[in-house]
Amino acid sequence: MPLASQPMTRRAEILGQLRDLFLAEGFAKFSIADLADRLRCSRSTLYAVAPSKEQLVVAAVRSYFMTAAERIEAKVAAADGPRERLATYLAAVAAELEPVSAEFFADVAAFAPAGDVYRENTRFAAQRIQSLVAEGINAGVLRPAHASFVGAAVSSVMAAIQRGEIQAATGLSAADAYRELADLILGSLDRPHEGGSDRRRSRR
Repeated sequence: MPLASQPMTRRAEILGQLRDLFLAEGFAKFSIADLADRLRCSRSTLYAVAPSKEQLVVAAVRSYFMTAAERIEAKVAAADGPRERLATYLAAVAAELEPVSAEFFADVAAFAPAGDVYRENTRFAAQRIQSLVAEGINAGVLRPAHASFVGAAVSSVMAAIQRGEIQAATGLSAADAYRELADLILGSLDRPHEGGSDRRRSRR
């Protein structure tokens, strides 16, 4: 391994460990000293990743969404057909929420910079779902519907999941709440098997 690549490799390793710790336990309760102790590294090692705890949190939250997006899109690229791509995307997002604890969601909701990262990625997810829905409608494998409305509805529900409102109202985990949302989307957009045609136009 070239010497020049070693610091970046160590930085990526520490960032990955922070990401996993925060997802499992949240981040508000940890000081820099606590994080150094849990990760068995020095404070200077943490400060090499970001110069403050707040910036460490933002870097870890952003890293979570970036790595999740890469895994999700890899699965979507391997799916065959517009409906399958939509179903794969929805299922993959739910899978990425599995390791996310209620503590993490609560801390993100209480820390504005982390909340901004969450909202930014929620907007992207809503736009991605909207494009996949429109693709399926145009291909004739999904019934005509208002793709922009679907995207807006998804964005609203994902924001409510982040705030803990869906979990409080239903008792579902974040991942299970998203699976219910995915089932609702696919069930409402699937074309009926019986005869007849839906003459509504697709609106994006």
